[in-house]
Amino acid sequence: MPTFTTHDGVARAYRVRGEGPGRPLVCLTDETEDPGGPGGPEELARLAGQRPLVSLPARDAHGRALPAGVVEALRVHLGQERIDLLGHLAGGELAVRYAAVHPDRVRSLVLVTPAGAGPAHSPERARRTLGALTAPVAFLERGPEDALARDIAAFLDPAVRTVAVDGVRLAYRVAGAEGGRPVVLVHGRGESATTWGPVMEDLAADHRVYAVDLRGHGLSDRPGGYGFDVFRDELGGFLRALGLSGATVVAHSMGAGAACLLAQREPGLVGRLVLEEPPSFVPLDPPRPVAERPGGRLAFDWEIVPATDAQLNAPDPAWRAGLPAITAPTLVLAGGPASHVPQDQLAGLAEAVPDARLVTIEAGHLVHGTRPAAFLAAIREFGTG
Repeated sequence: MPTFTTHDGVARAYRVRGEGPGRPLVCLTDETEDPGGPGGPEELARLAGQRPLVSLPARDAHGRALPAGVVEALRVHLGQERIDLLGHLAGGELAVRYAAVHPDRVRSLVLVTPAGAGPAHSPERARRTLGALTAPVAFLERGPEDALARDIAAFLDPAVRTVAVDGVRLAYRVAGAEGGRPVVLVHGRGESATTWGPVMEDLAADHRVYAVDLRGHGLSDRPGGYGFDVFRDELGGFLRALGLSGATVVAHSMGAGAACLLAQREPGLVGRLVLEEPPSFVPLDPPRPVAERPGGRLAFDWEIVPATDAQLNAPDPAWRAGLPAITAPTLVLAGGPASHVPQDQLAGLAEAVPDARLVTIEAGHLVHGTRPAAFLAAIREFGTG
């Protein structure tokens, strides 16, 4: 266990969990938490994949509250000019004291309190104490396991925004100049907005790009109730909520299935449509067997898998029959023989859409991830509005 030395010469231990690429998150934990936890509460463990979590108990071995100087010594030891600081339960007391004494050393502050119990320092009292602090502050309640971690991750990432669609909070990322031609990126099953990194960066040079986390994925809510039709309606609600009617929609796999269904039902919402390795909604033969959930934490809600597998095995016949109703110019991107998707079915889908073309890029199912340059060249040649 690593240690650091305080200004009065006392050696103190701390723990580090995770090796994510982000800046360290210093977690001041409640003294009753398991000191071996990732900064205390187990629900924060999934943050360790995004950034290192540095855990320090807020009280010493005798139950006495640590002075703010201990946190300052830890900051110096970590070599950070400013720190992202999280105070969990009683650790919030120390976090507030430190931020009040060293406001210029805090990049952001998260105070987590028990659900329904009210914060250790009420938001009003904390704000009075933190009068000199200019860094952003979030007051969060400790509730459902994954919801807290998603709220913290979204708060700490300035690129993440949220919007409510039918009561479900959807996270999304935005890049590019305001007023640019809108492009909406929709991920596949088990993925999130982060899958579009290089593609989003390239398109943002001359577009306003929105990459959404569908329900059950990434930093969005996990309310249950999954399916291609549910994702279709949610994507439509997302476009309407942000005023993106007529945007170009670029979607992969499961997301492409949802976008395809949306373009059938509400043609006016989609200006141009790019479907990367979409499901063709032909009943699978043989059908997919019941999938077994892998162990450990997942970056998405596992219930999505059986729900969408059942629909792939026996899709609504109207979904295939509705392809001629798509009026948007459409590009179908196929991954070639290395993909698990039958390529003849993708060709048939393209033939059924009135204004569609089929382009094959030998890359397998994840075309935009395996060959991003070729993917971008194809969609730019097609035109993105």
